[in-house]
Amino acid sequence: MLELIGLSRYYGATRALGKVSLTVGPGEIVGLFGENGAGKTTLLKSILGLIGHAGEVRLDGEPVTRKNIERLSFATCEHSFFPGLTANAHRDFYRDHFERWRDKRFEALMGFFELPDSRPLRRMSTGQQNQFEVILALCQGADYILMDEPFAGNDIFNREDFYKVLLGILEPTETVILSTHLLEEVENFVTRTVLIKHGDIVGDARMSDLEDEDISLMIYVKQTYGYEPDRVSRALGRLTGEEEPK
Repeated sequence: MLELIGLSRYYGATRALGKVSLTVGPGEIVGLFGENGAGKTTLLKSILGLIGHAGEVRLDGEPVTRKNIERLSFATCEHSFFPGLTANAHRDFYRDHFERWRDKRFEALMGFFELPDSRPLRRMSTGQQNQFEVILALCQGADYILMDEPFAGNDIFNREDFYKVLLGILEPTETVILSTHLLEEVENFVTRTVLIKHGDIVGDARMSDLEDEDISLMIYVKQTYGYEPDRVSRALGRLTGEEEPK
């Protein structure tokens, strides 16, 4: 069980997270959604201890330390690999440092994405680098796999097929927390949706419950977020000078 207890984070006087509390259990695939600047990346980095924060992060009741941090992995579009090393060199390094490294999964995903195994990462395209970042996160042997906009620069066919592959390879105890703006693409992939706005959790729903109520993920997000359907027409009115007087 991953527990976030009153997480808060400020950048100067700007509040990025406001006492966020959340519990995520084994086997869940959680979609973390919110507008730009809502606090998604800050939340994920706080879980991993990459940035300072107030509040607690616990794994099965224990604080996250060097003893259990390997139970968490992270795929980020900012990249965490060694650009001068090849894919095979990364495999060897991770195999030596993570006891639960998944060699078979690594080979299968490298083949799925058709990535070169002997080319330095810096010589790969941005899309290929993002794919490799995801592969490392999935093969580390972590119980909780955090992904922050992992498919920037990837075409829609690769993304759609990858979600299908991921559903096929994840074990029942593996948990994914996926931050993305691609709501409609992941609607049939995630099992739970968590909405964050201005650093606060404003929505938390099981996809099965939304399906029972015949509510799409997009509609749920818009309703919970307070989306204003006429915002486009109002903006165009201001730009063209045709806005109705108050």
